[in-house]
Amino acid sequence: MTKIVLISGSVRRDSLNASVLATVHRLLTERPDGDTYEIESLSVGLLPHFDWDVEQTDDPPAVRAAKQLVGDADALFISTPAYNGEMPGVLKNALDWLSRPNGTSALTDRTVALTTASPGARGAVDAQTALARVLTRCGARVVDHTPVAVGRAAQLRTAVGDFTDPETVAALSGLIDATLAALREPAGATA
Repeated sequence: MTKIVLISGSVRRDSLNASVLATVHRLLTERPDGDTYEIESLSVGLLPHFDWDVEQTDDPPAVRAAKQLVGDADALFISTPAYNGEMPGVLKNALDWLSRPNGTSALTDRTVALTTASPGARGAVDAQTALARVLTRCGARVVDHTPVAVGRAAQLRTAVGDFTDPETVAALSGLIDATLAALREPAGATA
């Protein structure tokens, strides 16, 4: 069974990025390949601000739980908005915790798929470059795929809170396919 952890870079109620991840969850469970997936979510808003002094004594319980969840995952799907063209601070904070200890962290060799969403036309695509750079620096294997950025997401989201429009579904399905293919590649083979 493949374990997938979904991480939204937004802590907002009714988050568009949480809706993207709900769609990823649905698409994974509907796959005709016969594989089964254990799918869990990590709420980055539950983690305290990164503090080196705290880390030196012992990770807080929420951080230990997050590291365990991510460390046990085969792959992560991160969907985030862009704040001033970058990932939100709450997501960067979570990555700072998850990246410790350097070289043997929960992110080391973890396969990570990236997507973004926003009410704007560009779909927060600007956040993906810095996010990929941080993840790569943390030792994660970022899935090599054309950027998936859901623009005008508030208009496309259904009343149920996911996406069913063919273009978004096709883009997310392609990202899922690329992620599952990356899981079959040896470490160091993905970009």
